[in-house]
Amino acid sequence: MRHLRRKLTLRAHDEQIVLVKRKQERIEHVWMKAFLWALHLPHHPDLDVEVAVDDKYKPDVVAMDRRRGRPQFWGEAGAVGPDKTEHLVTAYPDTHLAFSKWNRSLDAVRDPVERAVRTTDRTAPIDLFRVPPDGAERFVDAKGRIALSRDDLTWVRVGDTGG
Repeated sequence: MRHLRRKLTLRAHDEQIVLVKRKQERIEHVWMKAFLWALHLPHHPDLDVEVAVDDKYKPDVVAMDRRRGRPQFWGEAGAVGPDKTEHLVTAYPDTHLAFSKWNRSLDAVRDPVERAVRTTDRTAPIDLFRVPPDGAERFVDAKGRIALSRDDLTWVRVGDTGG
């Protein structure tokens, strides 16, 4: 599947989202944001993509707890540095975090996440996802419908939060 379009209209769980691929952005990054959105939409119906929150970092995918003014869910697609990883894990102990990698080992993200988890008391889960190299072809049909579950991906939950 060739990805020449700059704008992707995608659907999952009777919802629609339009994602724009920026010039410097890899198409895999856009797909990972879409997959994080589709995976977590059933639990967070108000999930947004690329929306700033009151933090020095901007999430790729986020659901806000409007009452508390804090993220309930924060998803990251692709490269995330160790400083950002530590910040997210420790600053948001009650936020469900998800990190997605495209056809890469999860070890590079698991190690900094596990180090940060040891320094804080978390009550929300942290999930790591590996998308296979043919993810776009496997999980998105010709009409832009996304169909995937955690079972379709390599998935690791870090920490013992019971969430």
